[in-house]
Amino acid sequence: MAAGKSDLMVRVGSAIVLVAIAGAALWFGGIAFALLLLFGAALLLVEWFALVRAMTLGGGARAALLVLGPVLTIGAVGGLWFIRDTLGMTAALWVFAMVWATDIGAYFAGRAFGGARLAPRISPSKTWSGLFGGMIAALIAGAALGDRAGIVGVPLWIGLVMGLIAQLGDLGESWMKRRAGVKDSGKLIPGHGGVFDRVDGLLPVALILGGLALAGTLAVRVAH
Repeated sequence: MAAGKSDLMVRVGSAIVLVAIAGAALWFGGIAFALLLLFGAALLLVEWFALVRAMTLGGGARAALLVLGPVLTIGAVGGLWFIRDTLGMTAALWVFAMVWATDIGAYFAGRAFGGARLAPRISPSKTWSGLFGGMIAALIAGAALGDRAGIVGVPLWIGLVMGLIAQLGDLGESWMKRRAGVKDSGKLIPGHGGVFDRVDGLLPVALILGGLALAGTLAVRVAH
């Protein structure tokens, strides 16, 4: 119990530091946010390529993953930058908040309700109750911040979809780690593993929402 409590405190402490760094970069925007995104992307790709090299895969699958990593990372970084630069800080926070809420909701719902395993061969600890708990938490976070962020034309239930996509990203990384025979993508963040472990759900969410934001902005410009 003492060891478990100690591990939890380490995780909480690291999470506070990570949120503080991300929050400061979001607040200042500009070069501060750009540096955070670029530094994080570089670390992420190092971990991604190391995982792919360690995975037991055929040549075609390995090549596909080697291409997917940079595409997904660049798309997510571009999406977050576009949202922060064009729609503002609160809109970017809206994206982060839905992903963070998904992680928190899934964790506590899974612990509270347990139940059937979601994908036992990929990630034995994940449950269906955690999946739905994460989606509901993302819905609440998305709805709470959407109006404040000035998000126009996006349905309130978008949080449910983003909560699902974030957890699919998490499962995708879990599959990669299982095939590579490792517990974490890295050891950079005490109690959390690597950068990829922290942003696996954010990557697809940022890519999709960034693309939608770009499409919406272009549509408005064309209409005017």
